[in-house]
Amino acid sequence: MKIGTDGVLLGSWATLDHNPFSILDIGAGTGVLSLMMSQRSQAEMIDAIEIDDNAYEQCVDNFEQAPWSDRLFCYHASLLEFAEEIEDKYDLIICNPPFYSEDYKSKNKQRDLARFQDAMPFEHLVESVSKLLSEGGVFSVIVPFKEEEDFVGLALKQKLFQNRTLHVKGNTDSTIKRSLIEFSFTKKPSITETLVIETSRHQYTQEYINLTKYFYLNM
Repeated sequence: MKIGTDGVLLGSWATLDHNPFSILDIGAGTGVLSLMMSQRSQAEMIDAIEIDDNAYEQCVDNFEQAPWSDRLFCYHASLLEFAEEIEDKYDLIICNPPFYSEDYKSKNKQRDLARFQDAMPFEHLVESVSKLLSEGGVFSVIVPFKEEEDFVGLALKQKLFQNRTLHVKGNTDSTIKRSLIEFSFTKKPSITETLVIETSRHQYTQEYINLTKYFYLNM
């Protein structure tokens, strides 16, 4: 599957200010977020989870070919299995979850598995994160803007507090489409910002360029 804007945004925006030793990429796909974290951080352990057979194989291959292969490892498992069996805690958990509704299902089961929320319900995601996140850790996720309020509510039930949010618009005239949210177990004043991606077709704003330029060859 091709690399989407959501993944590039999240991988560029997720905070590393707390210098995480260990990072977990939930629903890694072909491993793009893990590779971005490897490039951006000095984390010594970067684990990924992927349930789809083909995506897992591609992820492993990408990890093996990466300059940071000694820090990368992908588990072929569901999130629930992983959360029950792994005793490690992670300083940063990052996730670009499936969130397409029933109405959008196609005949391609593999693509649907990657793109639809029923493959990873938000309740399961938040509950698993609360088990796997270290006490001083950070959880960064991207969700549709219309799902933000519900997602924050689910996180709050697990004592995960919304600390930082980025609302993303395609252009200045469009509505907010995505919410990038950062959670932790520490309640602090919440910061919300807005990012516009384009001024016109393929004409990117300086803010978007500044955020993502290290991950595009021709930015």
